[in-house]
Amino acid sequence: MPDEQDKALPVSSSKPPAFCKQQESLFREVIELLERNHVPFVISGAFALHEHTGIWRDTKDLDLFLPAQEVGRALRLLEKDGFETEVLDPVWLAKARRDGFFVDLITGMSNAVIRVDYSWIRHASRAEVFGMSVRVLAPEELIASKIFVTRRERFDGADICHVIYGTRGKFDWQRLLSLIGDHWEMLFWSLVLYHYVYPANSDYVPAEIWTELVKRFSVELAHPNKGANFRGSLIDDKMFAIDVAEWNKRDILQEYRDKAEVIRRETEEAA
Repeated sequence: MPDEQDKALPVSSSKPPAFCKQQESLFREVIELLERNHVPFVISGAFALHEHTGIWRDTKDLDLFLPAQEVGRALRLLEKDGFETEVLDPVWLAKARRDGFFVDLITGMSNAVIRVDYSWIRHASRAEVFGMSVRVLAPEELIASKIFVTRRERFDGADICHVIYGTRGKFDWQRLLSLIGDHWEMLFWSLVLYHYVYPANSDYVPAEIWTELVKRFSVELAHPNKGANFRGSLIDDKMFAIDVAEWNKRDILQEYRDKAEVIRRETEEAA
């Protein structure tokens, strides 16, 4: 029998959530406010997932992706509009709240490997959200944003599988590879999972992508780099804490975050 924790977990469905009028009105207000003031952003989260997969997910949050240099202006506009705001993590997350609903301003992933830039906005397509035409995160960036959501308590691998299946893989795979960069093994891992889940639809991943990643992996196995960094903390800093704290592995997570913080400060000073 399922325990209480299992009962509380969301179940994937195409059934749309019942957004209350207050929530819908608040989200529309935020979108209109930022667009009216020409703040470049793109909608992600539950709305982007639905756009590319047909899956709905109940949410009290409106997830907005935007470049880090735009966050300050967005927060000031929201404060003037009656929102309480705070920067929860300068590396990647600020939040605005009002009437029990939240707007997350996201500039990248918490491990600082994936960063939002203006190309994410340009690459987005228009879709309808609450009867409004808005920019919604493209499948390439949606997958990239989920590639490191691999913690014990949350794993977005199923979302990645659903994006590939829902789009039939008809997107720019070379762009996805460029977004992932040196961390291509994370994409390879996700694609192996996809193949396991949808073995009859492995062709939704182009043959040249399979060939390229298998070739890279084969080279890595044949010629292991003994000086390569430990990277477990980029996956889950809690589960791999012992490696850093007790086994003297390099804390690459902190290095990525420190670098992102330096870039953020330099950008703010230049603005």
